[in-house]
Amino acid sequence: MKQAIDIVENGLYLLLEVQEDGDVRLLHFGPRPFDPQTVQEAQKPGFRLLELQLTGEDRAEYHGRTHRATYPGLRMRYTEHRDYRNGPGRKLEVELADPETGLQAVQHFQFYDGTAVARAWVTLRNAGKEALGVEYVSSFALTGLAKEGELSRDQKMKLYLPHTGWQSELQWRSYLLPELGLSHLTDRSSKRVGASNTGSWSAAEHIPMAVLENTETDTVLFWQIEHNGSWHWEIIDQYDHLTLLVSGPTEHDNHWWVNLQPGGVFESVPVAAGAAEGGFERAAGELTAYRRRIRRPNEDNRLLRVIFNDYMNCLWGSPTTEKLLPLIDAAAEVGCEYFCIDAGWYAPGEWWDGVGEWLPSAERFPGGIKEVLDYIRGKGMIPGLWLELEVMGIRSPKLAETDDSWFFMRHGKRVKDRSRYQLDYRNPAVIKHADEVIRRLVEDYGVGYIKMDYNINAGVGTEQDADSVGDGLLQHNRAYLAWLDRVFAKYPDLVIENCSSGGMRMDYAMLSRHSIQSTSDQENYMNYAAIAAASPAALTPEQSAVWSYPLRDGDDEEVIFNMVNALLLRVHQSGHLAELTPRRRELVKEALDYYKSIRADIPEAVPFWPLGLPEQGAGWISLGLRRDGKQYVAVWRIGGSEAEQTLPIPQLAGAAAEARLAYPAGAAGGCAWDAEAGVLRVTLPEARTARVFEITAK
Repeated sequence: MKQAIDIVENGLYLLLEVQEDGDVRLLHFGPRPFDPQTVQEAQKPGFRLLELQLTGEDRAEYHGRTHRATYPGLRMRYTEHRDYRNGPGRKLEVELADPETGLQAVQHFQFYDGTAVARAWVTLRNAGKEALGVEYVSSFALTGLAKEGELSRDQKMKLYLPHTGWQSELQWRSYLLPELGLSHLTDRSSKRVGASNTGSWSAAEHIPMAVLENTETDTVLFWQIEHNGSWHWEIIDQYDHLTLLVSGPTEHDNHWWVNLQPGGVFESVPVAAGAAEGGFERAAGELTAYRRRIRRPNEDNRLLRVIFNDYMNCLWGSPTTEKLLPLIDAAAEVGCEYFCIDAGWYAPGEWWDGVGEWLPSAERFPGGIKEVLDYIRGKGMIPGLWLELEVMGIRSPKLAETDDSWFFMRHGKRVKDRSRYQLDYRNPAVIKHADEVIRRLVEDYGVGYIKMDYNINAGVGTEQDADSVGDGLLQHNRAYLAWLDRVFAKYPDLVIENCSSGGMRMDYAMLSRHSIQSTSDQENYMNYAAIAAASPAALTPEQSAVWSYPLRDGDDEEVIFNMVNALLLRVHQSGHLAELTPRRRELVKEALDYYKSIRADIPEAVPFWPLGLPEQGAGWISLGLRRDGKQYVAVWRIGGSEAEQTLPIPQLAGAAAEARLAYPAGAAGGCAWDAEAGVLRVTLPEARTARVFEITAK
């Protein structure tokens, strides 16, 4: 007998239809109720709940490289479902089985109270008598992406992609689907639009997320893949509808394959998917709320203490006691609360390919590193150190205590990248080594902050103790996360920054654990403005660490610009503060004092972009944070001849409000609030300047 599973939760409408033969279709996932007129009966077979491909099984339909029309995906039949409440919110589990192989699958939907986002994943269990090779399994599959509205999908569907790269992170761009080659010319084609990551840098080219807007109906669908390794998503067309398939690694795209033994269980990579009325900013707001909901509770994201790190445009990985002491004095004077000694503390001279022991260099610290760490504490700051604990240099003395089982292996050789070997966190000896390093830093040295960097990409994976190299990578990814969980459980007050050559591992597998994320290694403060302003679309503002590094030979406006880059996010202070003129150092202190006066609002605020998403090369950029009746607006004038700019702030349209220049006080430039037009009019007389404004509703 046909039945419907109809869910309404947190503004999300989800409708599944179970056919008389047990075929399950996900007919709807959106911010409004399902309209039966949008799906013809003949199209419903394309609305599959999941796609699942086993080795040796057939494929149906014309598929090209897409992951549709899979077997036994097409054979999977409903057995039961469970709808209940747990800690986060409502939970739906739909159980299916393949009558031929005995493979069982559970599609999970975990809702989170207060957010229009659900986490989705699939659990596979081999209840048969023979091993089954799994080539692909979706974590979230949705057909009918453009079914609402009258316009052609070519006209109304806009896809936002977060392109990223080293020193060029977070470059959001929007496209109509024909601009990406997916024009609506047939009921199905071999073309797919999507993004994929292969390797241990989860954000090497794209942040693992995207937003799809229906501009006609003013609704958005959005998703993020919560994984620290390989992943894949694609938008395809079938049955005259658009389909989204989101997964972890696949065989065809990421060299992943697993041989599921009888009784064996495999769980796919979790995916967060949500839908809302409104455009991109509404998607960002819902994801911000969800990210705060799933994140490990921690004091760091509430206090937002100011960090000084000696690396960027400062010591460049060559710290010594002599160089550090005046920096520590200056950092304390301007109001920093952590002082992190970055790379180089563990070796004299050139250290890149010799890392792995993580013991302090006596040459760099003649009185011992504890002398410097104690000096930091004496200045009222919490000391920190840099680590890269997932690698070992090819000339590390520690190699004498290891064997091949410690490392990623391919074709019988250790995987080597940038003169480092990749450690395998499935190995208990590696875990013991990592645990001892953390213990020594925290318990013996008294470190309260660790910058955990990761500067290699280990590639497709490891063949050791794995069904495929991608399987080895996935197992390692999960083992590393489990290790992190144990570290935070043992040292709950320890702050560990997630860094990977800047933002190359910016994902919510990592950021559900880490309280802070390095956004970039960008060395030019002018280029950093767009990266900083775009960051709250990919992570919560309070987790977004942005470098501020006043230059030795800069002027007042250069200092101000640097500080504005970070003031609505998480301040990563650097630069040769001890060598700045008193006036320029006072501008740093003024900024940090202002930051401390507003930082309690940042963990509760929602981002918005008055001038749209930032683009490198734009003349003006703006980022806003709003909380209750308060709006904080950072404005950068990069170039151009116009000294005035109009910033639409529609959420305050018609409201009486006061606007003021908040940082720096008394500087050139100004603002005026036009309530009738709902705009903030700002003036910045010169290019290459930046300001922070406040608007307070009366």
